[in-house]
Parts: sequence; structure tokens; C-alpha cells
Amino acid sequence: MQNKKSQLHWTWILIILFFGFAIYSPVFGILAIICMMMPLYFSLTGKGKINCSHYCPRGSFLGKFIPKLSLENTLPDFFRTKFFKNLFFIFMITVMLFSIISAKGDITKIGFAFLRMVGITTILGIVMGIFFKPRSWCQICPMGYASGELHILKNKKKQK
Repeated sequence: MQNKKSQLHWTWILIILFFGFAIYSPVFGILAIICMMMPLYFSLTGKGKINCSHYCPRGSFLGKFIPKLSLENTLPDFFRTKFFKNLFFIFMITVMLFSIISAKGDITKIGFAFLRMVGITTILGIVMGIFFKPRSWCQICPMGYASGELHILKNKKKQK
């Protein structure tokens, strides 16, 4: 499915809309679930990491706005190791789960937890994009990593 035309030229608008709506009303923060689940959906349907290369709003945003500010340094090798990515994935999931559990079912607090996570990771992505290459975040993105691992696992099961 890699021949599909990329939508990255406009999907950055979605992250701007997300922040606008979620800051207005944190309940809208729950919409982040869509962006978190899409990479997994594509991976499970056999399309691999197409979300990262064709649709991701954060990747689109970083690719559109950060090149003008970027120092274009290569991300240090450590960040690309499986060890780091596993640790980072576990950390992010733990923080998210803790935030959701702490919300005790309050939909506004749950929405705010998602808004906070997307906000922090977007700021991290911007900082990484300035010091390293614009889409350096994409190399450590927990959802991109999870979808890649899921795709590998699915292909291994197919081969058996």
C-alpha cells in the first residue's frame, strides 16, 4: 500500500485542531486515542508503518515547520536502540495508565491526561527536531515503534 499518496502535506492541521479543541475543553483530549490507535490498526491490517509515513499529524507538523529551525544533526545511536525504545514505550504507557487511573473515571481529567501527554511529546518532538533532524521524534515514537513491532510479529506468524 506504499503507492498511496501521502497525506502529510495537510494532516498537520489535525494536531493544531486537536490542541485548539482540547485546550478549549479537555474532554476533546480523548480524541488522541484515534491518533494512538491508527498506527496499530494499519499494522494489524498488514499495512505496516504506513501511518507514520502517510498520515501522522505530529510527523506532518514536525516535517512542515521544524526544517527551518533544525540543526540537522543525526540522532545519537542510543536513541535508536531496541533497549531505549522498549524502555521509553513502557515509561510512556505507564505514565498514561497512571494518569487515566488517577482520573477515577472523570472524563474531563482523562481528556486532560491525553492532552498533557500529546502536549509534552509534541514539545519533546519540537526540541528534538531543532537539535537533531526535524522528524527525530518519529524514530522514538512509542506508537510508531509499537506498530513496527506488531507488523514484524504479524509477519512472523504468517510465515509459520
